[in-house]
Amino acid sequence: MSSQNPFEAMMKAGQDWARAVNPALESFSPKGFEALWPTMPKEVMETFWGRTFNPGGLDSKTRLLLTLMGLTVLGAQGEPQLRLTVRHAIEAGATKQEIAETIQMAGLFGGLPAMSRALELAKEAMDEEKDR
Repeated sequence: MSSQNPFEAMMKAGQDWARAVNPALESFSPKGFEALWPTMPKEVMETFWGRTFNPGGLDSKTRLLLTLMGLTVLGAQGEPQLRLTVRHAIEAGATKQEIAETIQMAGLFGGLPAMSRALELAKEAMDEEKDR
């Protein structure tokens, strides 16, 4: 019986496979994909996620804050999506305080570690937007 952790063995097998298929995948980072997805203008988000097709429904800012809450509760598995959602929420009109409050509220359901990590990721996303 192997003393290696099954998760580590699975990760190593995946990395070996990726290296065999394409050596460039050895240094792959999901953050690279984030840069390929631009932040949509508020009007576009409102058209697809807001009141344009759903009069009287939730606006795009509210939908994005709800999405942010769900991603926070999920924890580390949604890091790229969380940063992307923060960027879009800001574009849709959310304030830094609204984003922080949404994440802090999610901490009641997802736990303190998930909340802390989400706050770090949100700060990263906000700092990146400020630098653009």
